Amino acid sequence: MKFLRFFIIIFISLTTPIKADLYKNLINQLEDGGKLIFIRHAYAPGNGDPADFNLNDCSTQRNLSDDGRKQAQRIGEFFTKNKIEIDKVLSSEWCRCKETAKIAFKNYSTNSFLNSFYSSKFSKNKDKQVKAFNYYIKNLESKKNLIFVTHYVFISEVLNYGPSSGEIVVSDKNLNIIGSIEINF
Repeated sequence: MKFLRFFIIIFISLTTPIKADLYKNLINQLEDGGKLIFIRHAYAPGNGDPADFNLNDCSTQRNLSDDGRKQAQRIGEFFTKNKIEIDKVLSSEWCRCKETAKIAFKNYSTNSFLNSFYSSKFSKNKDKQVKAFNYYIKNLESKKNLIFVTHYVFISEVLNYGPSSGEIVVSDKNLNIIGSIEINF
């Protein structure tokens, strides 16, 4: 048991500087601009949406909790504190994504290619959405960072990565992941 504790202490001691270096490297990459920044919406308790879900009625959707709103605020603070320049913020049309974008960045617009296709009601849209997203990225001319506030299923599909609520995942324009940062509430 002593050996296990010793090993854990050594592991934590060695990984902390590595994590700090990775964090600083990611900030430097973001300062350079031209990155795609995927943000899974902040914490919204539950899974999926209710059966009576209506895209135009937030009261029928799974929404951010108070902790989720705090997390969205911290996401915005991360970008402000680190002076990360952003060209624009695009959000899914789901209320939990729009609220995350509004709290974190104030100004945003929606784009349906970022919508969820988790439920059977929207699963048929997956290929069309991914194709529209890829077309958008292919024709992107901005040299600044672009933010996409979206869902687990979308990030998982385009980056082959499963983010936590409120997690920031950074990629290049070829969708190669550079790094990620988990923002807690």
